[in-house]
Amino acid sequence: MADGNRWLLIETFGGEGHEEPSVIAVGRTVKRMVPLATVLGRGRYLDDVRALVARVLRSGQPVRDMTHDSERQMIGDPLITYAGRIHGVYAWTGHPQEEPPAPDPAGAWYLNLTTDQIGGSGDLLDLYGVRPEDRRTKRRLAELFGRLITNADESAGLALIVRSQPGDEHQATWSVRRDDGELRAANFACRAVAEPSDGQIQVVLRGITHDIGPADETPSAPPRIVLAQQVLAAERQPGTHRAIINLRNLRLIRWVDDPMPGVAWEYDAGYEPAIHPDDLPAVKQMSERLVDGRVEGTVRLRSVTGSWIQVAISANLMVLDVHTTAALVTVSALGTAAP
Repeated sequence: MADGNRWLLIETFGGEGHEEPSVIAVGRTVKRMVPLATVLGRGRYLDDVRALVARVLRSGQPVRDMTHDSERQMIGDPLITYAGRIHGVYAWTGHPQEEPPAPDPAGAWYLNLTTDQIGGSGDLLDLYGVRPEDRRTKRRLAELFGRLITNADESAGLALIVRSQPGDEHQATWSVRRDDGELRAANFACRAVAEPSDGQIQVVLRGITHDIGPADETPSAPPRIVLAQQVLAAERQPGTHRAIINLRNLRLIRWVDDPMPGVAWEYDAGYEPAIHPDDLPAVKQMSERLVDGRVEGTVRLRSVTGSWIQVAISANLMVLDVHTTAALVTVSALGTAAP
């Protein structure tokens, strides 16, 4: 195999028009979903590696075999979500007596944009340094951003979440804060696919997170503080909490500051995040008026106890890209509301 016998990390997200897996990393070197032939050339082992990946996908198990000429050994290891789908394959070839190096950590994940649920794999939680007692198989989208330190291309990632259509792709290098406090640079790659479920088509981002080294030693990882973060921090007011909201479904994408205490927003909060049904018409009207400038009002949000918290909100339109907008919403508590 090319590139000094390093592991290839090959995505198998699939989706319409994407039957051919592509390479997202060679060792720690990020590749932008390039064809296997681009990395391996038209060498004699290209078909062997393709067949190796296909066998891993069929079996769902690690595969160890020899190349067609019996001159090299091949190893293929799957990256599997808790839901049981293979999102990628680690592939390596070397001389029969050669011991392969340990691959850099990687984990599979999915983000269901229809249901606002995200799930991962045991490998992903290992990468994040999550203790066994803290492991959960499902979370909500906003929980994902609690450990990420994004960079200047964050808006492209947020735009993908808001407007994703099957076939859309995104790849970025961001920093991950592990649960032990260590900062790691990570290559994130994903593709939106259509998945049938209970008679409807859901849009799901299938992804892989790949640890590519210490954040401080990785030039492509973001700085810890960028200008936009400094501006947001300077504008923060005591007692307020800012969030980015998807205007298409009024769901929380991420908290900009610390989450507002008492509001149901996490997967295990006990109650579904919700706006009081009687307040929904007013909130939708507010979202439509954002094109004219800042809007303000009051709304009741579901609490972690199932009651309603009355909050004051102010919102401004955020432009994520030329086709996509969201809302930057500032929330402050007014007290417990009547049902």
